[in-house]
Amino acid sequence: MGSGIKAVLFDIDGTLLDSVDLHTESWVRTLAHFGIEAGFEDVRSHIGEGADRLLPAFLPRGTSEARKKEMEEFRAELFKREYLPKVQPFAGVRKLVTHLRAEGLRILLASSCTAQEITDYKRIAAVADLIDGETTSDDAACSKPAPDIFRKAVESLAPISAQECIVIGDTRYDGEAARAAGVPFIGVLCGGSSEAELSQAGAIAIYKDPADLLAHWRTAEISRLAIKPKPAAADIKNAATAVS
Repeated sequence: MGSGIKAVLFDIDGTLLDSVDLHTESWVRTLAHFGIEAGFEDVRSHIGEGADRLLPAFLPRGTSEARKKEMEEFRAELFKREYLPKVQPFAGVRKLVTHLRAEGLRILLASSCTAQEITDYKRIAAVADLIDGETTSDDAACSKPAPDIFRKAVESLAPISAQECIVIGDTRYDGEAARAAGVPFIGVLCGGSSEAELSQAGAIAIYKDPADLLAHWRTAEISRLAIKPKPAAADIKNAATAVS
């Protein structure tokens, strides 16, 4: 491989794991339990953010931190008990990560989930033995779309720079956080975001899912794309072909 990409930072929910709808349902039920009615699609649009950003979107102004903490804990227990057993990895996840490791790339997980949750996620995705490190909302002052999580991940890779990394994620929050951290962003559609949303968030290329990304992975091509702040017209055409 060339001197371009040296590390890949993966989001988890909606990128490696088919879990977005399950997280959404658990949050809708949690909010209802605490007397807050919220629509499924409204809540789903916030999946990818951490609880520190999701909850204020639905709670009355002035809700105490203690109340928010109580809701977070209720939701975490509900998800672990009723939804975690239903979470499945997307096709091709382990093959993709194995391939990237074989290319000599460092692999990190960078998610708005908690440190406690990421252990289960690595097991479900069957990638625990392939990961070089992880950063979660526990490591950051603010969750995505703030850049904290990706910045912490890059810091752990020193002397590898932000421009020598690439973020792979499924939401505009991943793209916005990556851009603010100075890391190029590749989008995947499997989490439910549209191609337009990911493009607007700065995606330099867009693929259907991990299996599609693996099928189209060209180290030299991705490295060339990654050093550009904006995609050229030809790259947009290539991205469109990849998701067609």
